[in-house]
Amino acid sequence: MSSAYNNPPSLLARVLPPELLRLWDRYAYSSISTAPGQKRKGRWSWRRLASLPHLLVAVWVLLLFWGERWVFWGAVKECEWGRWERWPKDATPHHLIFLADPQLTDPHSYPGRPWPLQPLTILHSDNYLKRSYIALQRLLHPDTIFFLGDLFDGGREWKTAHGNTVDPSWANGLRPSGEQAFAKTWGERYGEDFWLHEYDRFGRIYYNYWDLAGAEPGKGQRGRKIISTLPGNHDLGFGDQIKIPIRNRFEAYFGEGNRVDVIGNHTFVSVDSVSLSAGESSHDTKDITQPVEDFLSKVEVTKRKAVANELAYQRGEERVVQYKHAVTDLDKADFASLPTSDPGPHSPDFPTILLTHVPLFRDVGTPCGPKREHWPPAKPPKGQTQPVVPDERNAISYSRGYQYQNVLSEADSVKLVSKIGNVVSVYSGDDHDYCEIVHSEAKNHAKEITVKSTSWLMGVRKPGFMMLSMWNPVGPDGKPLHSTQTGHGPGAAAAMTTESHLCLLPDQIGILIRYVGFIVMTLAALITRAILTPILNLTPFSPSASSSTSDDISLLPTTQKREPNSHRPSNSPTSSTSSTSSNPTLAPRSTTARTRSVSPANGYGLPASQVRFATPPLINQAGYYPSTNGNGYRNGWAKDEEYNGSKSAFQSSAKDKKPLTPLGVVWREIWTSVWRVAWIVAGVYLWLVYYFPT
Repeated sequence: MSSAYNNPPSLLARVLPPELLRLWDRYAYSSISTAPGQKRKGRWSWRRLASLPHLLVAVWVLLLFWGERWVFWGAVKECEWGRWERWPKDATPHHLIFLADPQLTDPHSYPGRPWPLQPLTILHSDNYLKRSYIALQRLLHPDTIFFLGDLFDGGREWKTAHGNTVDPSWANGLRPSGEQAFAKTWGERYGEDFWLHEYDRFGRIYYNYWDLAGAEPGKGQRGRKIISTLPGNHDLGFGDQIKIPIRNRFEAYFGEGNRVDVIGNHTFVSVDSVSLSAGESSHDTKDITQPVEDFLSKVEVTKRKAVANELAYQRGEERVVQYKHAVTDLDKADFASLPTSDPGPHSPDFPTILLTHVPLFRDVGTPCGPKREHWPPAKPPKGQTQPVVPDERNAISYSRGYQYQNVLSEADSVKLVSKIGNVVSVYSGDDHDYCEIVHSEAKNHAKEITVKSTSWLMGVRKPGFMMLSMWNPVGPDGKPLHSTQTGHGPGAAAAMTTESHLCLLPDQIGILIRYVGFIVMTLAALITRAILTPILNLTPFSPSASSSTSDDISLLPTTQKREPNSHRPSNSPTSSTSSTSSNPTLAPRSTTARTRSVSPANGYGLPASQVRFATPPLINQAGYYPSTNGNGYRNGWAKDEEYNGSKSAFQSSAKDKKPLTPLGVVWREIWTSVWRVAWIVAGVYLWLVYYFPT
């Protein structure tokens, strides 16, 4: 039995599965036309690419890149150091940034929020922090970053692997009613492993991108630092409700909260003020307050040592403590006169900057100034040039509750400033909004700036961070070398060594509102076009609609019906004679002419099992055989009569297909266009959400 010749499968047929191959055959190209003057044209034409759905996709892509990337770069770029610094041209300032209250969103932030709202909230809050921080590193490249506490939101709630973290009996009932129902669940579900996961999450946002723009510091600076040791009340708790195991864990991973750093010829003193506040409790809080009390009792000596070491480094000297080599009886040894690295109370000192999570005390109603977002300053009466005092709406309120207190007590505030000494500036967090005041004489007329939160979930529409530019050139003896004078209040005049600038970040809620508004506009535009398609006879966007309404012309002419055997050669020897007699214009072929050789039945000596084409001759088997390969695709050349029959069947089935009603056309246009816009925009959005440069 003879076998038909099969065309080899195409490259796509070999690679793609049958389902995708059918989709390719359906959507890759439109019907082909060979009418005179027409070109062979596929479905993806420029006209189709410029259709309304694709134009909306292009606008959506631009909007998403703006809302997820460009708006952050634009906001941070407006804060570049050179735009607001006023130093001399030859100055080499140290660039420092304060980040306050990132408060990584966790189950404590919105207790009871269901899935998937909770993970979506965490995802978007982390992305906001990460995008802001990446833009900060790329465009500003600070030499030092200080965090001002509240690194986590529920860090104080996650129990430790060792130690007692249960609330004391006297604290029962102090929790807000919204938390009481979840406190037991938090204790059972979230422990040391969850806290470590949050610590790793914090590192993936901030530590991983620290060297994004390079590890080299600015000109004339010793190096770069990122300091995140200062705890907040959301990290440890507040006052007498702090649990020692919670604080020990925080300090084990982030470092001690009480420390002294000399940076840019300024002395930074960080104080664990949430633990200090426990001293006013009526309960026994010695274990809570002892570390910070010990630190404050020695902080002036620690400052002098740090300044002396810095000056020695600038002079190129190595400063070490040397002891006399002598043998002395233990009873006669003078331990009070041992050598020390403390240069003494009259040694050089740098301007001191106090860092505390909780702001210092101020009188009730002290206004925070025009940069506060919640409420602008009250308008003063006619003829008054000074701000309205008191202005309670523009001020930080003096209030306290479970695990928080808005400002430190007056006694703790005065103790901090007096024990540290030479405090010219204070930077704090906790309030989430900006506040700038000048303290009273009891607190050395120090200027305090409460820094905005960097998170968009902390009650401010425009988060931000504080930029500090420091330039304090000194001689080998530690005395300043420039004489620009400024001051805050009497007796506080000093050389200006710092400049600060509040950098505002994008309004994330405003971005989401723009997204929602453009979703409504997109749906309205697509629905309007779908309604107008049958009315104005517009070109349909739906592939099936456009193909069914087009007047296709077959590639091969089919109007002339052929006889089944009119051109088939015969095996009889009279076939050539009859052809010649029927057409006298054709000359008969000479018998001496070269004739087509016929393949032997045995295939030129090959075994019968390997013979593929046997007699009768291959020309007798020409045509397309409509056999199938098991998945619905034809892979053989059929005979003419079979082709004509299938062609007639196809034409009859096309005629029997009912045309869509106008309402059906509208629905198909809406579905097709909305789906096209939705999946492309969703893909771009997911890429922007989950991909970040490293």
